[in-house]
Amino acid sequence: MNRASGFTLIEILIAMVILSVGLLGLAGMQTTVLKNNQSAYHRSLATQLAYDIADRIRANLDDANKLAASTYTTMHLEDAGDQSDCLSVSSTCTTADMAENDLYEWNQALAALPSGEGSVTVVAATRTFTVTITWDDNRDGDDPNFQMSFQI
Repeated sequence: MNRASGFTLIEILIAMVILSVGLLGLAGMQTTVLKNNQSAYHRSLATQLAYDIADRIRANLDDANKLAASTYTTMHLEDAGDQSDCLSVSSTCTTADMAENDLYEWNQALAALPSGEGSVTVVAATRTFTVTITWDDNRDGDDPNFQMSFQI
């Protein structure tokens, strides 16, 4: 009489349960990695966009030197329009037009971030511009705790 019949089948079933739990853990870890990778991409993009507008402000010193009256600080991003005369070398593109075009292009680029918004402020006494970019890191629009911000 063989008393060990079916014992191998139980071992195989236990091994399959352990393997499935391991694979489920691996899938959960992969999901977390993808979420964190997306979050890191958004932080990198926000950094790049902040430095982009800062470089544009430095390139347009005539408008930037107006400080609190500068187009960069007074115009809302939604109001900025495409200034076609500023897309090439032109004598009709004023410094204010260039600043408006910069804000327009920057606002278009901010759309790559989920609920991406940006602002430029200045402290006239110290001549310091501050660029702030915010976005919704978990992309649900509900929880303000997941509202990320980058500032230079």
